Amino acid sequence: MKNKCNLILLALATFLLTGCNNGTGNKPSGDKTIEVTDMIGRTVKVNPGSYKRIVCVGAGALRLYSYVGDVNLLSGVEKIDNLSLKDRPKMFDTSARPYIIANKEAFTKLPSCGVGGPNAQTPDTEKIASCSPDLIISEYEDETKAKAITEQVGVPVITLKYGYKGVFDEAIQNSISLLGKVLDKETKSTKLNKYIADQKKLIEDRTKDLVSNESVYICGLGNWGTTNHLMTAQNYEPLNVVHANNVINDLPQDGISKIDDEKLLSLGDKIDKMFIDAAAIKNINLKDDSTTKTTLESIKAWKNKEVYLQMPYNAYYTNVEIALANTWYYAKTIYGDAFKDIDMTQKTNEITKEFLNKELAEDIFKCPTSFGGYQKIDPETFFAK
Repeated sequence: MKNKCNLILLALATFLLTGCNNGTGNKPSGDKTIEVTDMIGRTVKVNPGSYKRIVCVGAGALRLYSYVGDVNLLSGVEKIDNLSLKDRPKMFDTSARPYIIANKEAFTKLPSCGVGGPNAQTPDTEKIASCSPDLIISEYEDETKAKAITEQVGVPVITLKYGYKGVFDEAIQNSISLLGKVLDKETKSTKLNKYIADQKKLIEDRTKDLVSNESVYICGLGNWGTTNHLMTAQNYEPLNVVHANNVINDLPQDGISKIDDEKLLSLGDKIDKMFIDAAAIKNINLKDDSTTKTTLESIKAWKNKEVYLQMPYNAYYTNVEIALANTWYYAKTIYGDAFKDIDMTQKTNEITKEFLNKELAEDIFKCPTSFGGYQKIDPETFFAK
């Protein structure tokens, strides 16, 4: 009888410890393990939503994570993203990076998982390991590097990707979806992707029947930290979305690339409106560079004061939310009265609220190389300052 009672007690204890194991109790952690394919085609085993110590490495990885993930789970950030440090890359400090603005306080409290920046083309596995992560989000689009991090740190590495079309690139949407799956934040990632798709469709629908005979030149788009009036883009997706006439259409390849002064001079009479990325202003020297001065002053838009300032498109890879706001600005500028209902401060706040849960227009416009925000400039006066 005594042995029988002991068996009953043992069975009851096992029942309670396992939570009955009938589908209503806690499942063993391994039960949630799934396989995902990251953005460079690697198959990675992950346990969605289980990660408590995360690091993001490589250009733009932390930005995309900030859109979907919980920054309180980060166990380290690259030095370039910690503005409290003196010894770090500072080439993007004067340009708006909304993910930094929104999370500056959280990032400054975290240790380094590497230097970061355009010159850091190899992940610092020792620094990454020192942050004791259980998940690594990477933007090093290289299978060899991903494998090296995995082998040396011993945790899953998920590689993301941006693509050359910026906010409207399928790679960004897929990266956001991938983060949602890995982090168990699929509701959030789906909502953000839907917002981007809805905004794109809305702009396309509002501009598809509008007619503009004006040709547009976009310049100053960031590329590895070096940019000026000669850095432009063929088949630039934000201009495509607003059905603009991009004057650049005969380059060897799409995406951001550099033309020479002779090429820009040949196009000068065809450029009716000119958009300059605010981050490039510091690299356009009219006072001491006679070639630059001659080239710019030959452009019709320059002479007619049809020059417009957009917010920084790239700053440690693409500012995705700013790229979307810039697209609205193109539509408003090119089509005038048809977009008089769009206030760029309100629209920027709406967009950053969706991406980062904060209205950041005022902070973005306050950054040194934002020069106060979206605006039409008189180039003669503006560049004389």
